[in-house]
Amino acid sequence: MLVQYLKKAKRHMPQIRPISLTVNLCKVLESIIRDKVIDHLEKHELINNSQHGFVKKTSCLTNLLVFMKKVTDYMDSGFPVDVIYLDFQKAFDKVPHRRLLMKLSAHGIAGDVIRWTKNWLTDRKQRVVLNGQYSGWSYALSGVPQGSVLGPLLFVIFINDIDDGIAGEIIKFADDTKIFYKVGSANDIGSLRNDLNNLVSWSKE
Repeated sequence: MLVQYLKKAKRHMPQIRPISLTVNLCKVLESIIRDKVIDHLEKHELINNSQHGFVKKTSCLTNLLVFMKKVTDYMDSGFPVDVIYLDFQKAFDKVPHRRLLMKLSAHGIAGDVIRWTKNWLTDRKQRVVLNGQYSGWSYALSGVPQGSVLGPLLFVIFINDIDDGIAGEIIKFADDTKIFYKVGSANDIGSLRNDLNNLVSWSKE
């Protein structure tokens, strides 16, 4: 069952975030699959080092420390630095299932695991609960279930290739992304602009 709660409520228009409520047995199975998938990704070093969310031995702190180290190195070398902060709107809710499954396959995840994942994502329903009032049920046609055990890992895999074609620096915490680069010359500025254009192209594709 998928219910929703208020997030950053505004006076005139509350915003909602979908949270999945799953049975404990399902969470146990998700945990087993998650651990096996993580072992596979770590063994073959498939997740880019730029990702600091939902990855072992990383956190908001490591994200900040790496960012500060790189920016400080540029500035100590006499280069100014430009930083662009990005946040994909409702990123977890908009993941297309078919493309996610293609990316799982591209990461070497196949067989029963990918078939189970496909079934797990298919025919999910959601509804809004507000002040004890319930809406009708609607199918969730995209997205990874928030509040689930496996959902965050699936999103990390989905967004993993966002680094492709980036010439400068990129650091992520799940979907919170920042790109930055030294801007000491027109070529440097052009490289950062190209990186931003590549990220826009990735999001459209």
